[in-house]
Parts: sequence; C-alpha cells; structure tokens
Amino acid sequence: MVKSSNIIINYKFFGSKKFKFVLLLPVKRATMTENIVRFGVSIEPDLLKKYDRVIKKEGYSNRSEALRDLIRKNIIIEKNKNPDEQAIGTLTMIYDHHVGSLTDKLLYLQHDHTKDILVSTHVHIDHHNCLEVLILKGKTGKIQKLADNIRSLKGIKHGELVITKSSF
Repeated sequence: MVKSSNIIINYKFFGSKKFKFVLLLPVKRATMTENIVRFGVSIEPDLLKKYDRVIKKEGYSNRSEALRDLIRKNIIIEKNKNPDEQAIGTLTMIYDHHVGSLTDKLLYLQHDHTKDILVSTHVHIDHHNCLEVLILKGKTGKIQKLADNIRSLKGIKHGELVITKSSF
C-alpha cells in the first residue's frame, strides 16, 4: 500500500491477476488568520495514554486543540492573579431564601453593584432552595471581593465563582 496526503493506492491479487485500487481522499485544510507553530513535546507513554483518554472523553478531535485550551486556561489563571486585570465571570449560588433577610441582602448588594453585575438569573429549585447566577464584569480583585461578600452571607449553601477573559 502506498499513501500520500490525499491518495491511497492498494494492490490486491485475485487469483493470478493484480488489481490496483486508488482512493482519492478530499483534503480539507483549516484556514486560519493566525500562524501556527509546531513544536515537539517529550512525555512519558503512560501519561500520554491518560491524556488521550481524557481528551477523547471531553470530545477533542486532536491533542493540539486540547493542549491549546490548557495553555489558554493557564494564561487566564495567571492574568487573573492581578487584581487590577479586567475580567468577566459568573457567580453561581444555591441558597435558602427563607433564611433571615437573605433575599433582601442579595437585592441590596446587587443594586449597590450595578456596574459590576451585568445580569442576574434566578430559578426556584424547590420550596426552599433557589439557584441564582450573576454575570460579573470588572477588575478581578473587585469581582473576587464581591463574590466573597455574597458567598459569606448566612443562607448561601454553595457559591462558585468562575473568572475568565474574552481575550488574552
């Protein structure tokens, strides 16, 4: 069998006759506005097998895109260490709205931070519990402090802050 980038040639014998099978494969090249740099990575075979299982489970079609996502994530984490860095994020909370004056405190905090909170979404889970998601924008330090203040309120059962960037 002979292979090139878009042609596969295979020879088969049927009896005494030799047949040539040619398969032309369409080649679809990605068009990118950015340059791509190829580089080698040295890695232990067992670690690579584990990595391949993880990225397959997560739906990546290739190692390169998975690695790019890891790099992007690490860049964002590093940038978000700077409290003056502009960022966007979400604060997802589960809380019991029957606890004290929690609902009033949440509304007060949200009205007091209209420049930091872009959107608030509220869902009633059951008779006692609510899910609320705030979309936040501003300096990383201010977003973190606001999230900490909200999560520390009595009645908040769980709060998770995710800070990211639209560009880096």
